[in-house]
Amino acid sequence: SFLKHCYKLQPKTQFASSPYSLILTISSSKQPSFLLLITMDFRGSLPPQKALPPPRAPMPPPSRQLMRGGGGGYGEQQQHRGGGNMMMMSDDNVMMKQIVATHAPDGREVDVKPLLVLVEDILNRATLQVDTTLSQPMQAKNEIEDKAYQINQVSMLEALSYTIDRVSKEIAYKALGGADAHSTTVAIFETLASFPWDAKLVLTLAAFALHYGEFWLLAQIYSSNQLAKAMATLRQLPMIMEHSGPLKPRFDALNKLIKAMVEVTRCMVQFKELPPSYISEDVPALTQAMTHIPTAVYWTIRSVVACANQITLLTTMGHEYALSTTEAWELSSLEHKLTNICDHLKQQLGSCYQHIDDKKNVETFRMLVELFEMTHIDNMKILKALIHARDDPMPIVDGSTKRKVTLEVLRRKNVLLLISDLNISHDELSILEQIYNESRIHTTRLDSQYEVIWIPVVDPSIVWTEAMHKQFETLQSTMPWYTVSHPSVIEKAVVRYIREKWHFRNKAILVVLDPQGRVVSPNAIHMMWIWGSNAFPFTSLREESLWREEAWRLELLVNGIDPMILNWIKDGKYIFLYGGDDVEWVRKFTNTARAVAVASRIPLEMAYVGKSTKKELVRRVLATITVEKLSYFWQDPTMIWFFWTRLESMLFSKIQQGKLDDHDPMMLEIKKLLSYDKEGGWAVLSKGSNIISNGHGNTVLTTLVEYDLWKEEIPVKGFDLAYDDHHKKVHGVTYPCCRFEFPNTAGRIPEGMKCPECHRYMEKYTTFLCCHDEGHPTASPFRGEL
Repeated sequence: SFLKHCYKLQPKTQFASSPYSLILTISSSKQPSFLLLITMDFRGSLPPQKALPPPRAPMPPPSRQLMRGGGGGYGEQQQHRGGGNMMMMSDDNVMMKQIVATHAPDGREVDVKPLLVLVEDILNRATLQVDTTLSQPMQAKNEIEDKAYQINQVSMLEALSYTIDRVSKEIAYKALGGADAHSTTVAIFETLASFPWDAKLVLTLAAFALHYGEFWLLAQIYSSNQLAKAMATLRQLPMIMEHSGPLKPRFDALNKLIKAMVEVTRCMVQFKELPPSYISEDVPALTQAMTHIPTAVYWTIRSVVACANQITLLTTMGHEYALSTTEAWELSSLEHKLTNICDHLKQQLGSCYQHIDDKKNVETFRMLVELFEMTHIDNMKILKALIHARDDPMPIVDGSTKRKVTLEVLRRKNVLLLISDLNISHDELSILEQIYNESRIHTTRLDSQYEVIWIPVVDPSIVWTEAMHKQFETLQSTMPWYTVSHPSVIEKAVVRYIREKWHFRNKAILVVLDPQGRVVSPNAIHMMWIWGSNAFPFTSLREESLWREEAWRLELLVNGIDPMILNWIKDGKYIFLYGGDDVEWVRKFTNTARAVAVASRIPLEMAYVGKSTKKELVRRVLATITVEKLSYFWQDPTMIWFFWTRLESMLFSKIQQGKLDDHDPMMLEIKKLLSYDKEGGWAVLSKGSNIISNGHGNTVLTTLVEYDLWKEEIPVKGFDLAYDDHHKKVHGVTYPCCRFEFPNTAGRIPEGMKCPECHRYMEKYTTFLCCHDEGHPTASPFRGEL
């Protein structure tokens, strides 16, 4: 255009792709004449001179500066076609003031989301075609599954098609006329002055998609469609495809820039969709984003213009049109700029989503609190609030059939919420399954009228992984009761409620809801361990009633675990129940006890019940007992776990009730056993159901070793009293330390406890413990010692 204007060249004059050299003689009345050599390409723009190094891509500027000012002085570094205007607009602040001045929204609300879906589909298909079309121009592409476009797109397009077409023609006309990118961008802003920022961007992108999609549609079908072939010929597409090799870097650069444009546009629409009821513009993240949006829109539309120019010039000039270094740098620089802009917007968008999520969680939490304080005719509102079905009408899985079902199967039933993390132990599940299956045998019995549903609690801050998913599915597959279909149906607010109101600390709990959804027990797991289904309906009143019926007897310790010991009790035999992890102590104790029984002519049975921790040491003891036939023992490690879990549950049950009586004889003995377990061996002696003595390993062994000192009392007092009296004497000489450990996962922990031996208040320590046992979580327990 410059040459035609200066030298009045005929329109038919054509310029090849080689540079065109021009010598101008410049003279002045005041200055001597001089010659100026200008080398111009066929478009009339200045190519990079060999004497000058190509411009370098700008370094990534700080996000705040990039968003406010357009980024890193891009206008100052980039030389554009018709660059005189851009030199005057190099000041980013002035440039953005010009853009903002064009913004005059008329208040209309434009739902651009359906249009963006359509535009993304066009651009995704077009960019996917580049590699396959360039490498295999004559082969048909695989079909991509079409999206189900919404009906409202029809009315939306009727309202916006004129504007889209107008912008498309504006871009094409400016490109053919040689206008610089900035002036074209400003013209687009003026055309779209009455639209909001997000609509400006989507409409411009739609105008480009119309042009770009047509280009690649013709490239795809021209070889098999005569109409397309004729149109493609007009656009020089056959020649372009035949010389596609050198063009691949150009299209790669375009594709990268187009993807960046789409990403920024998507962010813009997402900002527009933020619910105003949960976030306002005074939120810092949204305030900052709103400040940067005009800049983001400008550079994205500017990038659209750059891409459109490339396609327009390629189709008008043909395959011989070469991409200059400056143009290549421009595309790369714009892609880099948009990537930085998009990253910054996504960061702010993430902060906005977090703000909204926090507000929704607070709202949901308050709703849960109010819901549990209300009276309901059934439990459905409660269950639907706890298990958020979203769009899934069947959010739970029936453990017996492994099929998804609706929450209706739990309507007006007693529901036990088994709440745990994904690390619930095999022992816990095994015993729970045994109790659950026993309750299903007699479905007409009162204690079978309940359902269990597993509620897995996963830390919302942890990214869900494939390994976690497999762990969840493995656990779910082993459970015979109901389970949620996925941990994601348990919302953050529900997790917070479970932790704050039901004191969940990752250790499994069993919350009981009656048919009306009332919480009748915040944790019935201890009742379940102690009494099984006999504790139905698992209310606090039922728990108190069961405790009133209990007494310090051997059945309390072993009921529901081993029928062999129950048979010994029925036969009225003397029974030593003992534990510990010291092999030498076990060997000496069992041999001495057997010798005393023979000397005293009493029927004695012994049962080893292991230790609550240190499973490897327990396995060694069991191996010794087996080889040397020292006593009876439980071959199933789960039984050992259950024994100690029941003992701990007895203590926690009293703590949960708030009735941990330091003078209750039964609880004193239970606390002694739990304390002895932490300090060496121990043994409980009973005759039938009646417990004679409960002692530490050292005092019990000493009593047996000193049999000759008290055997003379047996004919007078009987074996029971003679043994107990001497044990008390030995015990009075040496008081072993008493110790209790409460893991921080235990929920409620007593503020203080009295020693079961000397009845003084125990000192409180904080310890860190790891027993290296599989399934025994590393804990930070509180340890009381005296």
